[in-house]
Amino acid sequence: MPVEIIYSLLILTPILLIIGCPIGTSICIGSFLSMGFILGFDSAPLVSATRIYSGMNSFALLAIPFFVLAGVIMNTGGIAQRLINLAKVFIGFIPGSLAHTNTVANMMFGAISGSGVAAAAAIGSVMLPIEKKEGYDPRLSAAVNIASAPAGMIIPPSNIFIIYSLASGGVSVAALFIAGYIPGVLWGLACILVTAYFAYKLKYKPQTIPGFNAKLKVIVDAIPAVFLIVIIIGGIISGAFTPTEASCVAVVYSIILSSLYRSFHLKDIPAMLLSTAKTTGLIVFLIGISAILGWVLAYAKIPNMIASGLIAFADTPWVIMIGMMLIMLVVGTVMDPAPAVLIFTPIFLPVAMKLGVDPVHFGVMMVFNLSLGAITPPVGPILFTGCRVAGESIESVFTKLLPFFGALIVALILVTLVPSLSLYLPKAAGLM
Repeated sequence: MPVEIIYSLLILTPILLIIGCPIGTSICIGSFLSMGFILGFDSAPLVSATRIYSGMNSFALLAIPFFVLAGVIMNTGGIAQRLINLAKVFIGFIPGSLAHTNTVANMMFGAISGSGVAAAAAIGSVMLPIEKKEGYDPRLSAAVNIASAPAGMIIPPSNIFIIYSLASGGVSVAALFIAGYIPGVLWGLACILVTAYFAYKLKYKPQTIPGFNAKLKVIVDAIPAVFLIVIIIGGIISGAFTPTEASCVAVVYSIILSSLYRSFHLKDIPAMLLSTAKTTGLIVFLIGISAILGWVLAYAKIPNMIASGLIAFADTPWVIMIGMMLIMLVVGTVMDPAPAVLIFTPIFLPVAMKLGVDPVHFGVMMVFNLSLGAITPPVGPILFTGCRVAGESIESVFTKLLPFFGALIVALILVTLVPSLSLYLPKAAGLM
């Protein structure tokens, strides 16, 4: 490997990250300098621009802004409260039911919006004041909200799976979506088990919606929101529309539903579009920059070197897989899931496939793993969002999060070592 690449990519980029430079900018500078040393600085700008354009020029990427916009509309469209009420109907009889309701509502809202941050903000802003009023420990309530919110990044539709499909060279988005259901539910169950332990220890009481008619009204009121999942996933599986077209359907359906709920206002549209543009711009910029990084990594044969090192370290496939998972656990603490998927998929996926790991299974493992980073400092966007919504410091909430980390790591090990958890549903649906 040329020494210039070591300096510009493997040393300069981490230094820029440490001093607070944005991830995309740090990767861009390091990758561009590396390309300049390889091709010469006369050719590097044109080749870099071409690589960025080709990385962004994908029809599948159109799904991202539309799913983001659908999530923004739902976040302000009155859907969160209806999902919370629905969760109360089904689990309100359990001790600590408000905290369990938070978890189930996060799973449902995240599954509809595809965003863990949106789930933590929308559900947390409604649930946390209620839990505080009922005497729940506010730090524990915040921890439950934060720990359960990433389930929506795994349960489809998921923008991270779309990015993984692009980075992997075309793994089926439909197969990835369906594969995320069981691991996503497993994430939620892990949070529920930990919450149940604290609810028993702290003697929290059940809190349900009384009366059959009241429960029936809540269910009927929430059916249109839940039906969005059926439309999106059912349409993709049946071949009625592609994931990109499904994202457009999600936007139209969200507007109609929010209008029926009388919570969609024309004056909110500019703010919704601006929020969508900011989120989408960041994601697409990272995708474009990752195309330069991928070229440099391939030229320097870094993926081959890592693969050789991992294989030399251990000759048992699952030991190597756990080694990769540990690396990504560390990476997730300092990098958002989207850029991490873009950077490490080209490095680790070839190794996994050589070991006989299905790329759909590997994608679910990777997204599950990196989603843990979304609730882990120092980056942790869901951690920061959840603490801000709760009005609690990160230090006080983080100690309450530790048992949830333990349960989620056990769930990650299960997802890693039991491929059928990821592959059973897409195979049953005929997508593999």
